[in-house]
Formats: sequence, structure tokens, C-alpha cells
Amino acid sequence: MLTLKKLAIASAILCASVGVAQANENFIGLTWGETSDNIQKSAELNRNLNNPKLDSAINNSGTWGVRAGQQNERGRYYATYEYTSGSHDGLKLRQQNLLGSYDAFLPLGDRGTKLFGGGSAGLVKLEQDSPGYSRDSDIGYAIGVQAGILQDIGKNASLEGGYRYLRTNASTEMSPHGGSKVGSLDLHSSSQIYLGANYRF
Repeated sequence: MLTLKKLAIASAILCASVGVAQANENFIGLTWGETSDNIQKSAELNRNLNNPKLDSAINNSGTWGVRAGQQNERGRYYATYEYTSGSHDGLKLRQQNLLGSYDAFLPLGDRGTKLFGGGSAGLVKLEQDSPGYSRDSDIGYAIGVQAGILQDIGKNASLEGGYRYLRTNASTEMSPHGGSKVGSLDLHSSSQIYLGANYRF
């Protein structure tokens, strides 16, 4: 947890320094996409639950997000909250991301089209809420990269499409109501494709 606090403080200092160095525009945005997770299961869980397909719980699952930040001609930095959930064969998972990100811009011509690429770091919460099992959750770190294309629409608005990959370490346990633990699962990584709309002010 101390490492996460240091990461949060370092991110805040970096964002503040970028903001002082250049004239920025504020922006807010919404995103919608699909997330797929790579779940690693304990041998105990595979044995007790007959190798459950937990990767299928959040697989191409609808994901919405909100973001706010600042941008200039060279790039942008922003904070994002994202939520997704899904189920498969009676096993239900929820995932929430709280990320700080920076993207560098590469303009394409003079029509307001830009490629972007950058990195993200923050926290991820994984929750297991399957019927018949005790709810369990964990908060871990998330670190990853994203890239895509952004198109200005008029003076203050833009649309974008992108891809993000995150490595994480959130882990939860599965225990039947009134029973003992039958195993654990780790969120190893997640990937997302998304569309977004932004408004600058």
C-alpha cells in the first residue's frame, strides 16, 4: 500500500509540473467500449470447481468510463474512472479502474486528426459476487499503455477510438456461503477497445 501511495503522489507532482509548464485546455469526456480479462486461477480453485472458465466472465463486456484532464498541442493528461461487470456459468465478476494517464499527440495533416499513445497507472478493484458464494474484493495496482486516433469536431469537441492494455495484481477468493475457501483468482491483465467523446473548455 505504501508503494501505491508513492505512485499516487508522484503522478500528482508530474501532472502539476506539466500543467505549469504549458498553457492547457481543460476537457471532460465519456467512453464506451469492451473489456476482456485474463484471469489466473489457483490449482485449488481448478480442482474444487472443475476448472471454471473465469476468463469468460468479463469477456468483451460493455465498459463505460468518465474522464477529466487537460491537453495542449503536444499531448494530454487525465484521470479516468471505468466500470465493467460480467458473468459466466453462474460466476460473476466486477472490475473498476481508477487511472491517471498521459498521451503524446502526433498530428496528421491540418484537419484536427491526431494519433495518440501513452501510459496509464493507478488502481483496479476486482470483486467476486457469484450467487452462492461470499462476496470478496481486492484493490491492486494497474499499469499499462494505450494508443488510438483522435479527431477534432468543431472548435471544442473531439471523438476518438483507442485500445488500452493493463497489467494488474488484484486478487479475490471464492468461499461458498457458510463454507471454507475453495480457491483464489488473480486478475493478471485486461484489454479494452473503446470509443470516446470529449469536450474542451
